[in-house]
Amino acid sequence: MKIQQVEELVGISKKNIRFYEEQGLLSPGRAENGYREYGREDVLRLKEIKLLRKLAVPIEDIRAVLKGQGSLETCLTRQLREFDRQRESLSAMEGMTRELLSRPGLTLEGLDAEECLERIERLEKEGQSFMDVSKRDVHRRKATGAVLGAAIIIALILPALFVILWANGQAPLPMGLLVLFIAIPVVVIACIVAVLIQRIKEIKGGEEDEAAQY
Repeated sequence: MKIQQVEELVGISKKNIRFYEEQGLLSPGRAENGYREYGREDVLRLKEIKLLRKLAVPIEDIRAVLKGQGSLETCLTRQLREFDRQRESLSAMEGMTRELLSRPGLTLEGLDAEECLERIERLEKEGQSFMDVSKRDVHRRKATGAVLGAAIIIALILPALFVILWANGQAPLPMGLLVLFIAIPVVVIACIVAVLIQRIKEIKGGEEDEAAQY
C-alpha cells in the first residue's frame, strides 16, 4: 500500500512516517518502480511506535526495543521514573506560583525577579525542570518568520493582480484570457496560505520537533 493509505490507517502524517524511517524505526519495502511499498507489518509497527510516542517514550528507547537492545519492560519502567521526575518538577513550579500569589499586594514592579530566578536555578541544579523558554521563543520566531515570508510574497503578487484589472479596464481582454490572468495569482496566493497553515501546525506541535529533543 502507498503512504497515503498508511497515513489514514495509522492516523499520523506522511512527514512523521518519513521521520520514523530516517530514525531507523521503519524499513518499508520497495516496489519495482522504486517507490516505497508498505505492508501490514509496517502498519502494525507504526501503531506500536505511535502508542509508545503517546506515552512520551523517547525515540532512542523505541529504537533500542525494536532492535532487541532493550526490553519493553525496562523501557516503560524508565519512562515511569521520568513521569515521577516530571511530576516533581510540575509540583515545584506549582509551589512557586502559589507562593508568589500568596504575597500581599503582588505586582510585577514589586516582584523580585532576580531572587525568584536564583531559586529556580537552585531547584534546576537539584534536578527539577522548569519551562524551556528558549524553545518556546524559537517556535514563536519560526511562526512569525513563516507569516512574514508569506505576507511578503502575497504583497508582491497583489500589485500584479491590480495591474491586470486596471489594464482590463483600459482595454478589455477576451474573457477567457482575463479569467486565466486572474486565476493564476489567486491560485498562487491560495497555495501560499495553505502552506503557511500547514507550516504553523508543524511549528506548534509537529512530531519532528518533539522527537528532535531525544
